Amino acid sequence: MKRAIVLLRRRLIGSIPVLLIVVVLTFLLLEAASGDAVDAYLVSMGGGDAALVETLRQSYGLDQSVWARLLLYLQALAHLDLGWSVAFNRPVLALICERLPNTLLLMGTSTALSFCLGSLLGIAAGAKPGSPRDRLLSAGSLVLYAVPGFWLGLVLVIVFSVWLRWLPTSGLETIASGKHGWDRALDIARHLVLPVCALGVIYLALFLRVMRAGMADVWRQDYILFAKARGLSRRRILFRHVARNALLPLVTVLGLQSAAMIGGSVVIESVFAIPGFGRLAQEAVSGRDAPLLMGIILVSAVMVILVNVAVDLLYAALDPRVGASEAAS
Repeated sequence: MKRAIVLLRRRLIGSIPVLLIVVVLTFLLLEAASGDAVDAYLVSMGGGDAALVETLRQSYGLDQSVWARLLLYLQALAHLDLGWSVAFNRPVLALICERLPNTLLLMGTSTALSFCLGSLLGIAAGAKPGSPRDRLLSAGSLVLYAVPGFWLGLVLVIVFSVWLRWLPTSGLETIASGKHGWDRALDIARHLVLPVCALGVIYLALFLRVMRAGMADVWRQDYILFAKARGLSRRRILFRHVARNALLPLVTVLGLQSAAMIGGSVVIESVFAIPGFGRLAQEAVSGRDAPLLMGIILVSAVMVILVNVAVDLLYAALDPRVGASEAAS
């Protein structure tokens, strides 16, 4: 317990300068980009005179210097104020709190499904490397991994929504359904089946291949030969020694893919018309909404840091050597 607390404290303290670097570099990069929210507004309105441009820049605070605006932004962040969205005319924090749970629900379900099924199928394939079952699962995972996510999503919609009419085509829930409690939960679950399958199947194939490769490597280790020489059953060796040690690289991949799913969900959310975090980022870019884009990038960085901290804690639980030196010091 002490080792986990020390590891958590050090990771969180080390993330503070990382977040500061992300904020400063993102702010400067957005400032270096051509165009801003005023330009996007004038394009949508068909143009405007110089007086209108000057008025809009003053109201948006774009008439100040870059460093003055950066200082004001950092001061606002200290009070958990992410600014005001120009495109939506709403607070950035309110928009993110409205859209982020949808993406977390989609990502969390897809990640849990792909990790559990991928690791189980990887154990089945790696139990006997080179067997017909191993070759079949490895070939199937390679085919699934090569399938584009958006194409798979469209195929699932055509088959299960258009032809069979089993599942809804898009959205997160039925609009104005008036459902509450378990009825609403079941309605949301029906809407999530296709996007979760489209997003999770590809990562399932990746987890399967990583787990299978890790187990094939562990089978060749000396301590596995020693366990066989002691007369331990193959089932015990498989789950207590081979599978557990093969989980270590799989956990690392889990952290990387969980962070990548934030960006990968943009395509799936667009295909299934889910009002999530990814689509919000797309709308911020198209509207040149710098405050909203800054908030999205900052929240994404926080999520990536939290995922990596969780992976470190899980890694420490699987391997007692992780974090032992930090706890001792």
